[in-house]
Amino acid sequence: MNKIKISLLLATVAGFTTTGAMAQSKVNAWEGAFGQLGVGYGNFAPSIDNGTAVIKTGRPAPFPATLAGTTSATNVNNINTGLLNFSAGYNFGINQDYVLGLGVTIFPGASSSATGTLNTLYNGNIVSSTTATYNVKNLYNIFLSPGYVIDKDRLAYFKVGYTGATIGLSSPVIAYNTTNLTGMMLGLGYKQMFNEKWYGFGELNYASYGSQSAGVTTTTGTSVNANIKGIGTDIIVGVGYRF
Repeated sequence: MNKIKISLLLATVAGFTTTGAMAQSKVNAWEGAFGQLGVGYGNFAPSIDNGTAVIKTGRPAPFPATLAGTTSATNVNNINTGLLNFSAGYNFGINQDYVLGLGVTIFPGASSSATGTLNTLYNGNIVSSTTATYNVKNLYNIFLSPGYVIDKDRLAYFKVGYTGATIGLSSPVIAYNTTNLTGMMLGLGYKQMFNEKWYGFGELNYASYGSQSAGVTTTTGTSVNANIKGIGTDIIVGVGYRF
């Protein structure tokens, strides 16, 4: 579904590019299509709520085959990682001072990994623990970017949009599994032309991912379920081409 959304938006951006190329004139120098490549630093801070567990006892009748327990997550580390992204979009000229951009950003590959401890409890007591490793991948943003045209060589802009990411998790007793998170993103940026077509840019972005239920079954047969959410921030610099 995420790939379909991105493909549709890229097709829309391509359509805007064609329309812009046919235009006789531009309202301001920043109106039109753009493409850019960025690198930078990102941080992801997860939050894992206490959850539920169905603990398999392995004991014969008349003992219960399962027990109702709970889960907790402790010592969960944030991800700190390098980032690479690609963006494409179109700036609609509002007047000589303002543009409204529409675009998409894709972050290929996966982040570096971090760890946390997942605990299973019964009657408030920890009965098992495992150190889990997780990362973030399939990150993308779809955004609107109102911009202020300082002059033909400089543009300041704000970003607001929709974001998605996949959390991949595994441990010695949990097979690798994924959970998709979605949320909203905000950003601030600045672009500076090098010459008639090429520019440099810098951005600061923030993303808030809403709570999503994640369930796994351990190799011992215990089923656990908990809600995951998180906060992402990044600082990106790069180069772009203004069509």
